[in-house]
Amino acid sequence: MLHLLMSPRTARTVRGLLGTVADAVRSVVAPASLTEQPEPAIVEAPDPAGLYEADEIPATETIETAAREYERAADQARRADRGKRAAKKVLDNLPAGVYGTWRVFRTPSSRQTPDLAEITRIFKANNLGPVPMKDCAPSLKVEQVEVPATVETLAGVAA
Repeated sequence: MLHLLMSPRTARTVRGLLGTVADAVRSVVAPASLTEQPEPAIVEAPDPAGLYEADEIPATETIETAAREYERAADQARRADRGKRAAKKVLDNLPAGVYGTWRVFRTPSSRQTPDLAEITRIFKANNLGPVPMKDCAPSLKVEQVEVPATVETLAGVAA
């Protein structure tokens, strides 16, 4: 209820102070918890079907070039998304109109998404159990690693 009386800036300040107080309490109760954070384990998904066979794998240079390009493009996309979110934060609060040389307006979306709240309500009303869900496709990640000169790569070519 108190949060309804505060501005967003005041709420952030209060949250920051509470975080500082929590850190102070933790430093007395369990000081190691503030400095020693275990590395989160990277979970790898199984390979999907339809991958290259051993004799179809491209040359290591081709794979390295593709991974480098993928990482560069993904980094550009992340930066673009951050910029888009920052700009959208301003533009979302504007009423439709012309501002300088830019027209701000909204159009109805042609995309649809399932109404999970309504689906859940129907499942509960008919005692159908939980709503069936399926996992999303695994995300492709790349990272550059140091490879000793004598180690063979997956393509069977010495690095």
